This record gives sequence, C-alpha cells and structure tokens, in this order.
Amino acid sequence: MTQGTQSAPDERGFAAPQITFEPNFQAWRKRPGEPRAQSQRGRLIGKPHAGNGAIIIGAMNESDHTNNPVNSAASDADLAVLARDIRHWGAELGFTAITIADADLPGAGEGLRRWLAAGCHGDMHYMTRHTAERARPAALIPGTRRVIMARMDYWPGTSALPAAEALGDGTLAYISRYALGRDYHKVLRARLQKLAERIAQAAPARCRVFTDSAPVFEVALAQRAGLGWRGKHTLLLGRDGSYFFLGEIFIDLPLPVDTAEPGHCGRCDACLAACPTRAIIAPYRLDARRCLSYLSIEHPGPIPEPLRPLFGNRIYGCDDCQLACPWNRFAPQSRIVDFAVRHGLDRAPLTRLFAWDEAEFLERTAGGPIRRIGHERWLRNIAVALGNAPAAPEILAALRERADHPSPLVREHAHWALRRHGTGNAD
Repeated sequence: MTQGTQSAPDERGFAAPQITFEPNFQAWRKRPGEPRAQSQRGRLIGKPHAGNGAIIIGAMNESDHTNNPVNSAASDADLAVLARDIRHWGAELGFTAITIADADLPGAGEGLRRWLAAGCHGDMHYMTRHTAERARPAALIPGTRRVIMARMDYWPGTSALPAAEALGDGTLAYISRYALGRDYHKVLRARLQKLAERIAQAAPARCRVFTDSAPVFEVALAQRAGLGWRGKHTLLLGRDGSYFFLGEIFIDLPLPVDTAEPGHCGRCDACLAACPTRAIIAPYRLDARRCLSYLSIEHPGPIPEPLRPLFGNRIYGCDDCQLACPWNRFAPQSRIVDFAVRHGLDRAPLTRLFAWDEAEFLERTAGGPIRRIGHERWLRNIAVALGNAPAAPEILAALRERADHPSPLVREHAHWALRRHGTGNAD
C-alpha cells in the first residue's frame, strides 16, 4: 500500500477467494541432478477470482491452518532456495525488492493504542478495529509463519512535470505523485497474486495476499524484513527514498528471514519543517487531523478553515515531507508503465479540473486512485485551491459557476474561496 495517510487502507472486509492446491511435497524438493525449474510441481485446481484485494492459495484443508507437512519436512536448504526463487520471480513481476519477516511484532501495538487514544486518527474509525491482529499476523491469518514484503516504485521522475514547478504555479493542480497513474491497488494486487500462484506451484504452501485490504502493520513488517526504516514522517524510508508502494503475502512456511534495517535519519528533521500544517507533531508521530493527505482524501466533511490557506494548490494528497527528505534525491524512476501520468494530471489547470461534471470525473479517473474520493470532495478540494490561487478573471468565473452547486459542501467552499478573493459570496 501507499504509506501513512496518503491512502488509508480499506479494511471494511477482507474475505478472499479460495484456490485449492493439491500438494506434491516430494516433487517440490529438488531431485538429485535435476534442475529445480524442471521439477514436477503440484497442480492448481480452479482459478483465482477477483476479491477484496486478497487471495488464498491453500495447501491445507480449511479446518487445518497449522499442520502443513512442509513445516516439518522441508530442510533449511529447501526453504533458502525457495526464498531465493521468490525474490527472482518478484523481480520478473516488476517488484523492486522482496524481503521476508517473521510474523512476530512485539510491542508494535502499544504505539497505535496511544495514537488512537489521542484522537490522531480523525475520521478513520476503522483504525480502532482489529488492533490486536495488526501486531500479530498469525492472529489475523492462523498458521502464518512469515510475511513476504514486496516493494514497487512509483516515482514518475522526468516523465512528469517536476513537483517543485507544479507546486510553484498556483494556477495548476498539484496531485500527489503516487496518484498520477493507475490505481496501485489493482496493479499490486494482480502482480502479488501471480507471485503467490508461482509460490504455490513450487511448494505446498498456503498464502494470502494483501494490498490495503486488512489490518496489517506493514511499515513495521517492512522494517523488520529489511526493506528500510521508519522515517520521522512515519513512512518507510530506504537509502533510495520513500516513493514506493508496499504489499505483502502471508505464508505458512518458515522461510529464512531478512535482517531488520536500522534507522538512518540521524539529526535530520527536514520532513517536520516541510510539513505545511505541522501535522508531524513530533518525530515519528503524525496527527492525521492536520495532514493534507488525510484532509483531501479521507476526511468527508468541510476542510477546517484555518488549514485551507495552507493547502496551496494541493488537491489530492501531499508530498512535501517526502520532497524535503534528502534520501529521496536517490529515488529511482518507476519502470511500471501503469504508474505513468494519465490525462495530463501532472500539469492540469485548476479551472479545467473544476469544470468537470460528475460524468467526466468518473470517466477520466476510471482505473485511478482519485476516483475513490468522489466528485463532491474533488470539487471541495479544488475550490480551496482556487481560493489560494492568484486572482484572475477565469479563477473568479470558475468559482461563481459553482457557487450555487447542489452540494452544500461544494457551495460552502466555493463561497469561502470567493470571499478570500474579496468578492463576497457570489457577487
């Protein structure tokens, strides 16, 4: 998933389709003198079906979550070879890195409980559910022994208008770089499912894939798996930055684990200083109620007036804490075509986007992450940005056009923007 509040997880349900796997353990183990790639595999029965971002590949009866024979019969050498193969298959599918963590996160839940008690989650009430399972993958999916963490880069690099230029032009809309292309849920889910199927063809294993579809402490798991460390902005950070998505596969095999990555932020506090609303209230502590990503995506109601001028021209998400991070100077450009800029959203004028009716909004955001906020919040966010834009006839005309919108939410923000330009409500 994307990290932090840039796109909060959809955890309202995480039922998954079942794929039955008929294990052939002896065939999985490499025969003397036989290349592993040519070994006879077990066979899959049935096909995966679309679900809520999760897929189960089973090697056990539904009633037996713990007694996979591979757990006792596989040698360390077998499992090490399988882990190596998983990394190779992941690279073929476009993942930048594949690492493995154990399924134990001692003490990880206490920080969440303090954060929730302080109300820092805002309207994200789903965060209060399944708190115990977040820190205990085996409680979420019985039988889980390891978590395979997958990273996929999204940074558009030179293929998009530089972020600094977009943010510096108040007439343009700034959209978080992760949201310029296709919806990462769809892209990661499809590729993780292919990886899980490949694993099941190679070994009798039970896997479950997640992409923002269950309560998972993915940053803690990714750090434990050696993918990076938690930055002071709360996102996972590596030596080549933080512009990437995370996905995970829960598996019931005791694969060899990777070494956790220590932190490398040192005394740097660039992300704290860069946050427009000071939502990073302390190192490693974010108050979502002040975060522009949360407010523009997750928050359903009016944007708090004191924070509206701080939005600038940001209409979907915010990248400031990442743009300020020195490690992101080394961020690689994504090679995933699905994340390429669509519909010129890296340099679109605010007035053009504000003119979209609901049908055009749905058409142009189809297959992308922006669609989930709906047309009403889209207009709400752009109205705020227009209120912060340089005064110009076309800006005022666009706001007046929406001043009588059927939605009270849109009307209120359009009127605020007009007042900010000194023109009254709709004069």
